[in-house]
Amino acid sequence: MSEYKGNEPSEIAYTAVANVTGGRNGHAVSHEPDLELDLDTPVAMGGKGNGTNPEQLFAIGWGACFQGALGLAGKELRIAGSKLAKSKVRTHVSIGPEGESFGIKAKIEVFVPDVDEETVAKLVDRTQELCPYSKATAGNVPTEVVVVDADPFE
Repeated sequence: MSEYKGNEPSEIAYTAVANVTGGRNGHAVSHEPDLELDLDTPVAMGGKGNGTNPEQLFAIGWGACFQGALGLAGKELRIAGSKLAKSKVRTHVSIGPEGESFGIKAKIEVFVPDVDEETVAKLVDRTQELCPYSKATAGNVPTEVVVVDADPFE
C-alpha cells in the first residue's frame, strides 16, 4: 500500500465517498446526498459519450471550489460581495497521452465584471493559494489561470 504525505487539514469537516465499478465505462454512486451517474469515455477518446467522464467531474469540482475560494479571497481584498456575486469561472480539464498512460492539464478562466484587471489578477493569485483543488494540483498538473474581460459563458 502507498501513503502520500502532504499538508493535511487540522480537522476533517466532510468526507465524500464514491463507489465506482467499471472504470471509465461504468457506474458511480455517492451518498449524502445521493448522486448516481453512468460513466462513459468521451467520443474524442473512442467512447460512446453516453455518460459523464472523470474530466467533467474534476472540472465541475475544481470550478466550484475555485469559485468559493474566490469569494474568500475577495473578502480579504475588500472587493464588494455584489461584484463577486457576478463573477464566473470556467474550468477546462484536458486529458491526453503522457508516457505509458495519460496526463491532464487545466485552464481556468475567471470573469469578474466591474473590477479592474489588476485587482482581479491579485484576486486570482490569492484564490489559487486558498482553493484546495488548486493546492492539491500545484506542481502536478500544468494549470493556466486566465482573467477574461468578457463573460466566458456567452
